[in-house]
Amino acid sequence: MGFLKEFKEFAVKGNMIDMAVGIIIGTAFNKVVDVLVKQVVMPPLSMMTEGVNYASRRIVLREGVAEQPGVSPAVEEIAIGYGALVEALIDFLIIGMTIFLVVKLMNRFRRKSEDPKDKTVETPKNIELLTNLNELMEEQNKLLRKGGQNN
Repeated sequence: MGFLKEFKEFAVKGNMIDMAVGIIIGTAFNKVVDVLVKQVVMPPLSMMTEGVNYASRRIVLREGVAEQPGVSPAVEEIAIGYGALVEALIDFLIIGMTIFLVVKLMNRFRRKSEDPKDKTVETPKNIELLTNLNELMEEQNKLLRKGGQNN
């Protein structure tokens, strides 16, 4: 029974829900980036390289041969498809840059909200209390030092 209770707490706390939302948004974002790369980025790149379609680019290691009845069996072509890799790398760069910018923006807002001296953003109560406690301890230490020097 402890396992089910623990799982229920995990799901209700939002960890599972947050993760599911992140996966759904990530999947949708991946579709957007895929279309962006294939329909927006690759056509001009193909035009600049005189109509080369990168998705079909490959290095042929062994040419394929059609079957000739009674003479030879069919030989399948073996090729390294580097064009699909180029498209996947462009996808990766766009997704990576976007995630980097989002995380950078979120970190900036988090640092701003945790700065106790910044009055434009409301400081969380725990940070405010800790700041006040720290200031009081510094004042107390100064008073104790002065009192120790007078004796």
